Amino acid sequence: MQPPRPTPTWLEREILAQGAALRERAAAGTGAAEEAAARLGEVDYLLVAARGSSDNAARFAQYLLGAEAHLTVALAAPWLYAETKRTPRIGRGAVLGISQSGRSPDVVGVVEAARAQGRPALAITNDDRSPLAEQADVTIPLGVGPERSVAATKTFTASLHAVAQLAAALAPRGRVARGLPDLPALVTNAAVEQLATRSRFEVLEQVQRIVVVGRGFAYAIAHETALKLRELSGIPAEAFSPPDLMHGPIAALDESTALWLIQPDPETASELQSRAGPTIVVGEDGAERLDDWTRAFLAVLPAQAAGLWLAERLGVEVDHPHGLQKVTLTR
Repeated sequence: MQPPRPTPTWLEREILAQGAALRERAAAGTGAAEEAAARLGEVDYLLVAARGSSDNAARFAQYLLGAEAHLTVALAAPWLYAETKRTPRIGRGAVLGISQSGRSPDVVGVVEAARAQGRPALAITNDDRSPLAEQADVTIPLGVGPERSVAATKTFTASLHAVAQLAAALAPRGRVARGLPDLPALVTNAAVEQLATRSRFEVLEQVQRIVVVGRGFAYAIAHETALKLRELSGIPAEAFSPPDLMHGPIAALDESTALWLIQPDPETASELQSRAGPTIVVGEDGAERLDDWTRAFLAVLPAQAAGLWLAERLGVEVDHPHGLQKVTLTR
C-alpha cells in the first residue's frame, strides 16, 4: 500500500486555483476596466505605482498597454510622493496603483497625489475597501478571495488579467480582447501540467545563483520568476533583459549559475548557454499558436511550480518562507 499523499500546501492549492479565479473575476473586472478606460481618453501617459509582485504586473502593463493601446506607461518612484514639497507634477497623465492588499502607504500616496492634482486615479487591488481603493476614482477588483500563501500566485495572475482587461477596453477590437476568453482554461491546463512535472526542476537544487532572462512581454515575467525562485528557495535570483545582461553582468555567468530563459531567440540562447550551467527554457513547445502576450502570461506557471519544488526539497516552510509576511507596509 502506498503512503497517503501529504495534504497540499496553500501554495499548491492556489497555483491550481488560478484559472478558475480568472474565470470568476472576468465579468466584474471587465466592467470596471471599461470604466477605467473611459478615464484615460484624454491623458498623455499612465503612471503606475506598485511594489513586489505588483511591480512586476506594472512592468507587464508598460508593455501590454504600450503595444496594444499605444499608451505610454511609466513606473512611479513612490519615494518622491512621500513629501508634498518634492511631489512631481503629473500634468496630463493619470495614475494607476496596483497593490494586492491595497494597504501599502507609498503606493497609496502616489494615487493621493493624482487626486490632489485633479488627475484620474485608478486602482487594481484585491480589497475594494482598502485605503488604495478609497483614494481611486475607479477600482478594478482582483476578486480572487483571500490568498493564504505568502508567495503571491493567484493575486499576481489576476493583476495581469486586470491589466489585460484594461488593454482590451482601450482597444476592443485588438488581439488582447480576442484572446482573453481562452485565458482561464489555458492557465488551468498549464498549472496542472507544471505541478505534475515539477520534479524536473531538480537541476536547480545545487546551483549558487539563478539568472532569469526575458524581453518584451516576457520581461515582467522574468522579474516575477526571479522573485518567486528567490523568496521560496533562498537561492539568489536576478532578472535581466538580454541587452542589459550583455552589457556587463554576463561576465558573472559560470557553471554554478543556472539560466532560466523565457521565449529566447536561438542566437541569444546559444550564447548564454555556452557560458552557464543548467538551463531551463520556457515558452517553446506548442506555444507558436498563441500570441506573444499570452505566452508570456503563461510563462509564470513554470516559475511558480519550480519555486514550490525548491521550497519542498530545501525544507523551506512553503506557505510562510523565512523573513516574509503577506502585507508589507513600505513608505
